[in-house]
Amino acid sequence: MSYEPATLSLDIAVPVYNEQATLESSIRRLHAYLTDAVEQTWRITIADNASTDETSAIADRLAAELSGVVAVHLTLKGRGRALKHVWGASEAEVLVYLDEDLSTDLAALPPLVAPLLSGHSDLAIGTRLGRTSRVTRGGKREFISRSYNLLLRRTMSVGFSDAQCGFKAIRKDVAERLLPFVEDDAWFFDTELLILAERSGLRIHEIPVDWVDDPQSSVDIVSTAVEDVKGMVRVGTSIARGRIPVESIYAELGRRPFAPPRQPSFFGQVVRFGVVGVLSTVAYALLYLLLQAVVVPQVANFAALLITAVANTWANRRFTFGVSGPGMVRHQFQGLIVFGIAWVLTSGSLLGLHAFVPDASARLELVVLTVANLVATLVRFVLLRLWVFRASRRAPAPPATHPAARPLSLTTSESE
Repeated sequence: MSYEPATLSLDIAVPVYNEQATLESSIRRLHAYLTDAVEQTWRITIADNASTDETSAIADRLAAELSGVVAVHLTLKGRGRALKHVWGASEAEVLVYLDEDLSTDLAALPPLVAPLLSGHSDLAIGTRLGRTSRVTRGGKREFISRSYNLLLRRTMSVGFSDAQCGFKAIRKDVAERLLPFVEDDAWFFDTELLILAERSGLRIHEIPVDWVDDPQSSVDIVSTAVEDVKGMVRVGTSIARGRIPVESIYAELGRRPFAPPRQPSFFGQVVRFGVVGVLSTVAYALLYLLLQAVVVPQVANFAALLITAVANTWANRRFTFGVSGPGMVRHQFQGLIVFGIAWVLTSGSLLGLHAFVPDASARLELVVLTVANLVATLVRFVLLRLWVFRASRRAPAPPATHPAARPLSLTTSESE
């Protein structure tokens, strides 16, 4: 069925950046499929985000030639920015996003949008990690993708399996509620959208897809994965601080009954503790370098450890072990005892260094102290898990009426 502005069911956004080699063939293929196989009214929106080649001209020519195709031009780069702009301006009932290379078999499009058009689900995503998915791609991309999605599920306690597949759809009313809180303008955009949707109690429908890797893709998957991990930390922190009103979104759009996410597994705790430990170690090193310039090394070590210990206990309480509510003071006191043990380990290493190398430089001191601090971090995990937060993790949680009420992994804020 052709495009009918008054009754538009699907708006299919195709973000592009410097795709002059493949844009025309991809859009013509997509247009032919929609014309032959999709009954609902539809529109293809080519979202050119600051291309510097002939992509813009090709998009305009296709829009002039093919009915139901429009071209939008943005002056700034970013897939997320393009989708925010196009989806925010669209009046379609369901908003769709496809990768320009059409790596996903288009036969999956009707089952992707069907549960949204019927009102059964709020978002829909294609997954390349389903048991019946058929995927062709290199080992490096496969490993990075699976590792990233595993990390996402373990650290953020989400249920969806494939955050990065460029084949997604969302209902217009849901997009209007969620998009204002999605900060990322690049590749983490859709992952952030999914996290917020699940935390708000929305229903995410997954379909297995057939997917063939584009060997000419210009995406740097390593740097993208690094930015995605940074995005996970930012989103989790924002939810924990209450900057994103998941409670009100849940009250307005959330599905009931809602099963809260599970408490993090041991593997999840190890991963989360590792993230907190790395950040604490970096913070410790920076603080020590700053302080040792104005005070003696032992005092600098003690002060840097004390500051990072308080922050470390707070982060592990909330992030690693999912504990909130009463008990912060007690946990901080126990955390200081753990800090004392760490201080003995690091101070002992410093005393040993000065015994063998009396004129040790600040850089050598830092190396020795950093190694000792890493050892102390391992000891800290064991003590936090088996002593400090053991009772809190075993205590039954109070009943919750919405997901934001549960003290779980970067999703609740504490008022203590």
